[in-house]
Parts: sequence; C-alpha cells; structure tokens
Amino acid sequence: MNKKICFVTGSRAEYGLLCPLIKRISKEKTFRIQIAVTGMHLIKDFGNTYREIAKDYKIDAKVDIGLKGSADTDVAHAVATGISGFTKSFSVLKPDFVILLGDRYEIFAAAISAFLLKIPLVHIHGGELTEGAVDDGLRHAITKMSSLHFTAAKEYRDRVIQMGEEPCRVFNVGSLGVENIHEMHLLSKGDLQEQLKINLEGKYLLVTFHPVTMEQDNGIAQLKNLLLALDQIKDMHIIFTLPNADAGGRAMIKTIQSYVSNNSSKASAFVSLGQLKYLSAMKYASAVVGNSSSGIIEAPSLKVPSVNIGDRQKGRLRAKSVIDCDPSIVSIANTVKQVLSESFKKKCSKAVNPYGGGNASAKIVSVIKRRIDLIQRSGKSFYDIGR
Repeated sequence: MNKKICFVTGSRAEYGLLCPLIKRISKEKTFRIQIAVTGMHLIKDFGNTYREIAKDYKIDAKVDIGLKGSADTDVAHAVATGISGFTKSFSVLKPDFVILLGDRYEIFAAAISAFLLKIPLVHIHGGELTEGAVDDGLRHAITKMSSLHFTAAKEYRDRVIQMGEEPCRVFNVGSLGVENIHEMHLLSKGDLQEQLKINLEGKYLLVTFHPVTMEQDNGIAQLKNLLLALDQIKDMHIIFTLPNADAGGRAMIKTIQSYVSNNSSKASAFVSLGQLKYLSAMKYASAVVGNSSSGIIEAPSLKVPSVNIGDRQKGRLRAKSVIDCDPSIVSIANTVKQVLSESFKKKCSKAVNPYGGGNASAKIVSVIKRRIDLIQRSGKSFYDIGR
C-alpha cells in the first residue's frame, strides 16, 4: 500500500520552495501525495494563491485559520483555529506522515495537530536562527515534534543535534531554494518585463520587507526609514514584493502601496510574483534589499548583492555578497550605494553560497525511501551530546 505524504503550505514563498520536492515525490510509485493549503493562500488580500497550486496539483484540504487582522491577538487566535482545522483535516486524510517547511505560525499549528494525532512529522529548514522574529521559537518547537530533519547547512544540522535530536535522524541536504535556481528555466528580461507590465530597460532594486515581529511596532518605523533611504537612490526603479501575513503585515502593505502611488514613475508593487517571476526578477536586479530570507539564501547563487536590514534574519549564515546594516535611513542608503559599486559586484561574482549547490529534493527523497523506519518509529530518544 502506498504511503500517503501530506504537504502543508501556508505561503507563496514556501510553496515555491516545496515545488521540486512535491514534483519528485509525486513520481514515486510507493508514495501518494496530499496537499493541504492554509494561511495566506486562502486570503484574498494576499492573492488567493491556492488557485496557482490548484493548477499543479489536486488540493486535498483547505484549512482556513480565520486571520482577520494582523495584530498579535489575531495571529494567536489564528494558531488556535489552525490547530482545530488541521485536526479535522488530518483525521479525514489520515496521512502516514506530514512534511513541513520552515517556521511560520500556521505551520506550527499543523505541527501541533499532527503531533497530538501521532502522525509523524518531517521537518525542512530546522536549526536556523532568525532572532528578530517569533518564527525563531516556533521553528525550534517544530524541530522537537519532528521525527526526521532536513537542514540547509552543516551548522544547522549540528544545531538540531544540539537540541537533542539523534544524529541518525538529521540530514544536511542544502536549500530547496538553491535547487530552484539551478533547475528552473528563468525568464528572459524581455519576457519578465512583458509579464510584469513594467519597464525594466534600466536598473532596478528588488525590495521585500517583512514585519519584525519581535519589535514593539512590528518594524513599521524601520520600513519608513527604508522608504526614505530609497528616495536617495537615483536612476533606479524599485520593485516591491509585498509583506507576508505576520503581525503588522497589513499596516506595512498600506504604507508600501501609498509610497508606490506617490512614486508611480519609479516604483511598482506586487502581492505575489510566484517563484518563477520572483527568481527571474532577482536574477536581473542590481541588488536585493530588505529583510527576507531569499536575499540571504537564494540571491548569492545568482551572484546578486543583498542588503539585509535589521535583526529579522539575525543568526543566519551569510555569503560575502550579503551586507547587513542598521535600520536607520543613513545606514540603509549608504549600504545600498555600497553594494551597487563595481568593486562589490566583482566580490559577488566570487561569493560562495553556504546553502549548497542544489539537488536537495533528490537527497530528501533518497533518505525518506532508505530510512522510512525513522519516520514510522513510534518514539525517539533525546540525544545527549558528549555521553
């Protein structure tokens, strides 16, 4: 009998990362995939992106977490609603195990539900640090509930083991995002321009700024500083991809949309580009600016410089093509100008991405097939380092 593997996805970025793995597992005769969508995929303001998934695969469950706003209380209530919704869906789908990627709160809700229903969890991208976001704690909690782990770097594998996970359960496979860059046929600049319906003949910045959920104001002051800093960058179009549905996200979206409305000749904003258009836009960008993990994980493989603002991604491994800066107007503006210099571009061309060279999905499938016993085992032991 085929093993039923349920993938849970709650955001456009996460689904894009999971795509090569879902595709590879769907070709395996011994596995049958299930897709459960939740979070931003089901929210109109974020593009109802479940429709894009439905073009690729049958959606087996829609778990609406009831996110009505973006205050901390809204997010907390959404987690509670998500636990209830996933409990109902998993009880119907009866997966043999669930695959989760990352650290978002809707993924945390799915993890709690599966764990209490005694459905084994396979976790991707554990062991990382993002000290400026509540995701940091959620990620580590998901790690402790999971039976099998696939990390994006050796340092992250070591950290998962440090948390008490048995070494035989933890595999460093690199990042699925890097695999996408190597395997996808990215759009030409002309095709990208046609699809986005904006003029890309000149230079442009690709900007993504998410809420900083450990900050009192969720980072809205930092965003305003970023916009003021961008005003100092001349002869450069700005492409914004809008923030996610974390606490404070909707306020940020309004702020960015207002900026674009007042600067329509030099700025554009998109709710969801999808993985192909996003990575294509990154390929031709003069720099990636903001606080998204993509500027740290994917951009180095395209030899594109990144400006990482503030503490949201604090703790992640970085290539030499990534420059950190304080969230002040002066620091942001000066750092953007630095990465746009010819000398820094030469440095980027030699940067080595610490997140691997691709082929992560093949490695994951190989381990799952070879060590299915680790997923099926009812219990796991706490691994004490040094004993």
